[in-house]
Amino acid sequence: MMNYSNVDVWIQNASVLSEDGQLQRSDILIQDGKVLAILSSGWYQSADDRMIENENEAMLVYDAQGKLVTPGLIDMHVHLREPGFEHKETIESGARSAAQGGFTTIACMPNTKPVTDNPETVKLVLGKAKEANLVNVLPYAAITKNELGRELTDFEALKEAGAIGFTDDGVGVQNAQMMKDAMTKAAALGMPVIAHCEDDSLVKGLYVSEGEFAKKHGIKGIPNESEAIHVGRDVLLAEATGVHYHVCHVSTEQSIRLIRLAKSIGVNVTAEVCPHHLVLSDEDIPGMDANWKMNPPLRTPRDVAACIEALEDGTIDILVTDHAPHSAEEKAKGMLLAPFGIVGFETAFPLLYTEFVQKGRWTLDFLVRRLTQDPARVFGLNAGKLQVGATADLAVIDLELEKIVDPDQFATKGRNTPFTGRALSGWPVMTLVAGRPVFGAELTQSVNS
Repeated sequence: MMNYSNVDVWIQNASVLSEDGQLQRSDILIQDGKVLAILSSGWYQSADDRMIENENEAMLVYDAQGKLVTPGLIDMHVHLREPGFEHKETIESGARSAAQGGFTTIACMPNTKPVTDNPETVKLVLGKAKEANLVNVLPYAAITKNELGRELTDFEALKEAGAIGFTDDGVGVQNAQMMKDAMTKAAALGMPVIAHCEDDSLVKGLYVSEGEFAKKHGIKGIPNESEAIHVGRDVLLAEATGVHYHVCHVSTEQSIRLIRLAKSIGVNVTAEVCPHHLVLSDEDIPGMDANWKMNPPLRTPRDVAACIEALEDGTIDILVTDHAPHSAEEKAKGMLLAPFGIVGFETAFPLLYTEFVQKGRWTLDFLVRRLTQDPARVFGLNAGKLQVGATADLAVIDLELEKIVDPDQFATKGRNTPFTGRALSGWPVMTLVAGRPVFGAELTQSVNS
């Protein structure tokens, strides 16, 4: 007879994905922040083991009633804005928003003010995340000082301070020698280089993709080559240096062809794609509403189809949100003057579930893996698992819950989304980090209450 008298959390009647991708009804027992056991639902009714019910009055119990329980979602590309842009987001508000979206681990970009290009700012981010005490926050550090592309940062000191990789996200590294030197240094440290791929000479002053929307409105558009040129350059440099090279927010068919070729010859390249580049094209933009302005911009339907296929065949490895909050005042400036970016934490899972799983293109297991196991694999994280002994970072998702996207219900400070008013299913209803609820108020009753 097993003694579960020290269990802290008991999740009953959960739907859990098995190794072969099938849903099975299970109970999850959590002790000291880790998964103690995953048992078939009803185990305690047929066994003589009543100690879990009789001896532990402090235990928290949640009856999932068949809701999906997955490993906590992982987002390796987010903007938390702090330090410097706290009117857009803080680490606390961003972490709370992530938890509301089912994410338990997030990696934040360094284009803050000051830029996260020194050990002190890395430590500040980690300290603010610890103070917020919500989700796991992993900081990237900048490749170049102040993200100006002129001088490399101190990679060794930044790694020692807690940075998990190097990126000048928000701008592309324009100088090839600078990028090669960065890759050489990162490779020596066993660290990845994460690239925002954008050739400045092709995008300056432009704000939508070169496609039907641009033609309709008489606007000069951003060409696909602006992204792909840097991808092509960088995969050659990655081959030469042996670095783990990761491509941010892939959005074009041309970039995908280059990544696919690089992978086929053994280059250590991985890539990510955002939900909005899988479900929206430039032809969906309704007008000059800056909530549809993002970087990379929405591309053509052909590019959307290429991104979906690339995610499905493994050319693109993971899903990320590129969560990028801005104030309402900034976005109100219109397409020309407003900053690029949309928020993404709260809508990511329901959007992808509704558009791809409910419509039968993807299995539920495929979607969950691309948001959990795969980002953990790509970045070598001890996360993304729901198994005995693993940290109990979990998301509880009600696949049958349908809601209209209402930005006023978001936890992020940002309201900048193109999905307002869209009916979506599959909303996270509870998130646990190390067995502790950080979103959802339902995990409150003890067994004997």
